[in-house]
Order: sequence, then structure tokens, then C-alpha cells
Amino acid sequence: MTQGEGVLHYLEVSSPIGSLVLVANSRGLCSIKFGTFANNQEKLQIWAIRWLGPHNWQENEVRLRPVALQLEQYFRGERSIFEGSLDLHGTDFQKRVWQALLTVPYGKTASYKDIAEAIGSPKAVRAVGGANNQNPISIIVPCHRVIGASGELVGYGGGLDTKVTLLALEGMLANKTNIVE
Repeated sequence: MTQGEGVLHYLEVSSPIGSLVLVANSRGLCSIKFGTFANNQEKLQIWAIRWLGPHNWQENEVRLRPVALQLEQYFRGERSIFEGSLDLHGTDFQKRVWQALLTVPYGKTASYKDIAEAIGSPKAVRAVGGANNQNPISIIVPCHRVIGASGELVGYGGGLDTKVTLLALEGMLANKTNIVE
């Protein structure tokens, strides 16, 4: 193991949608989880072992402060584009979906079908939904901007109320009557 490769830095931050846990390695931000570190620790450890191998956890405000500041700016409506390195871990298909999510602009939405077409797999709408559900870097990789083909709001890892809040923050009036649970 090379210096720093087996270390995962984390920081728990407060936000208008509740606590968030930011996780980065030496290559970049690799996870944002809804909730506290204590509530996510087991899931994060399983995820890390699967994708990164042996690791140590280290709380590190200095390493993750730039991401935390960008999120604060986003929640205040002062930032629409995030900067910094991302280190996405998933299957090749998932990574293609997540890269496509990064092209959905602030204040806009795309359907699961739009994303499937964007990655050259127009019939893979359900698989796109599955990849969207496994997005490790919520908010920054904007899975909240993906909606059903008819405009309905469907599923979100942070809960549909959080999705509504994020879409409203970005200037899209999310109509709660369009929510499909």
C-alpha cells in the first residue's frame, strides 16, 4: 500500500437537508452520504472494502473543507457548479451513468430515458435508475435532477423530500403531486 492510498478522510457537516458525511481519498472526493458518520459507518466500510480494499478512516477537516465550503455556497444559492477531483467507484456502466449526470445543468432535469440515450443504451432505462440509486456522490453528481419520463419525481436515496428541496433550491418548483413513492 503506497503512502495515503489506504486512508479515507471523512468529515461530517451540517446542511439544510441534515447531516452529510464527505469522504475523500488521495485521488478526490469519493462519497457523500446523507446522515451522520456513526449512522453510515458500517455501509461506508462495506463500500470501501469492495471498491478500495484495506483502508483506515481519518477525520480530516482540512482535507474536506473545500468541498464543505462549496456545499455551503450551493445551499445558499451562491454556487451552481462544483470544482475538484472526483474518484467514482462502481461498474463501468454505473460510471457512464454518473458521468452523464454531471452533464445535467443546474436548474434543469433529465429523464432516466434521457440519461440512457446519452450513454448510448436507450433501452437501459431501468439499469440507469439502478445506477442512479447507487450514485456515491449525491448532490455533486446530481442524481436529484433525474425524474420520470412524464415529469414525476421518483425515488431518491436521501428521500423524496430532500429531492424536492434540492430541486426547489435550484429554481425548479417541484410539484409534490408528481411524487411517485
